[in-house]
Amino acid sequence: MVLVFTCYNTYYDDVSSSLRDDIRQRRPFRSLEEEAALNLFRTAQLLGDANEAFYRAHGLTPTQYNVLRILRGAGAEGLGRNEIRERLLTRMPDVTRLLDRMEDQGLVVRARSTTDRRCVPTSLTEKGRALVDRLDEPVAALQHAQFGHLTPGQLHTLIEIMTSIRAELA
Repeated sequence: MVLVFTCYNTYYDDVSSSLRDDIRQRRPFRSLEEEAALNLFRTAQLLGDANEAFYRAHGLTPTQYNVLRILRGAGAEGLGRNEIRERLLTRMPDVTRLLDRMEDQGLVVRARSTTDRRCVPTSLTEKGRALVDRLDEPVAALQHAQFGHLTPGQLHTLIEIMTSIRAELA
């Protein structure tokens, strides 16, 4: 048992020193939970920065791209503002303003229902549909660059771990 623990600690020190080096921390982390949380936050920040730069190069924010994908999945009938808000990956307090900007860009269109004036479904324009379709392959390439070095087993484990964390937080 001591041998296994020693091997684990050597591996653990190599892995943890990477984050400690990244954030220039000299002391060991207080706990595995702290190290895990900081690793997750740091990784999310790096992924977020790369994604933001990618979408900015295409004239979008990551949230706008998320809306385009949501509306593409919704089909021609579109979705109301609250339904879009519920499906977003990141919390967005003012979805109305976001949709206003996207409408100004010609990516989405909103039409008030003639039977229920409270219902204002939003749907993609041809320009919005063309943009989200055109980004499918570049987004897949970006995701492959970010995660392609992991094995399918590692990816499944990562997904399971993040799902478990979210379930505890919900």
